[in-house]
Amino acid sequence: MNQPIPASQLVLNSEGAVYHLNLHPDQLADDVLLVGDPGRVELVASFFDKIEVERQNRELVTRTGYFNGKRITVLSTGMGTDNLDIVMNELDTLANIDLKTRIPKEEHRTLNLIRLGTCGALQPDIEVEDSYVATRYAIGLDGLIYFYEKNREVNEIAMRDAFIKQMDYPKDLPLPYVVGCSNALFDRLAQGYYQGVTATAPGFYGPQGRTLRMRLAYPELNSKIESFSYQGWRVCNFEMESSALYGLGKMMGHNCLTICVAIANRVTEKFATDYHPYVKKLVLNTLERLSMK
Repeated sequence: MNQPIPASQLVLNSEGAVYHLNLHPDQLADDVLLVGDPGRVELVASFFDKIEVERQNRELVTRTGYFNGKRITVLSTGMGTDNLDIVMNELDTLANIDLKTRIPKEEHRTLNLIRLGTCGALQPDIEVEDSYVATRYAIGLDGLIYFYEKNREVNEIAMRDAFIKQMDYPKDLPLPYVVGCSNALFDRLAQGYYQGVTATAPGFYGPQGRTLRMRLAYPELNSKIESFSYQGWRVCNFEMESSALYGLGKMMGHNCLTICVAIANRVTEKFATDYHPYVKKLVLNTLERLSMK
């Protein structure tokens, strides 16, 4: 019989809600839209016919409501794979652990976790603003999933090794990993978008090849990433969350997908001045596709 998880590991607040998300299990829908920006939660929720849950703790803002009769949760994660480690573990806790007994449930609840974000394109043909990238594979440059035993079960080792070899990847950087998306969500939500590989960086500046006052240790890294190809899949974009979403999600048994608006192009050096209408378009497209019978 499973033993209760200690309070120092499964942390609940004074209301009995999970510590960081400040949510109870019944406040979470099976379909969850993840956005980085807390302000974007209100954009998504503005399309809801009805809102039944409004919660917030720090930058983690949650709304659960209905769109065309479909119950959906939208949640802000903040930036980075470290934040995703918190969010993913607590979402899985809400779905699959009895918070009163602190014992994992026998019946597994599977969540559909869809990240809607922004990114920097890494191919010259992907224009800024009205271009969208659906992530078939995420390459993690952050090393997060190696802290978990099941990383061997989800890591696309052949693709990872090809990436390391083609790139002559620096040995003093974290070991990369590669995880694929949910095929079912990809088939359902990715039509009409650019489809490819996303490189998830553990930062916005140096890890994505930006230079301000500090020089890069590996200034050629971006161009090598842009040229990587594996079985016809190319690296389309940079962002900072998808590898953690895919890696943790697959280890936990959830369905995950990322779709991003390209607001910058690192090859052409273009940046979108006003990308908000395109984010809004992506949100509405996703809600409509999720709610289709």
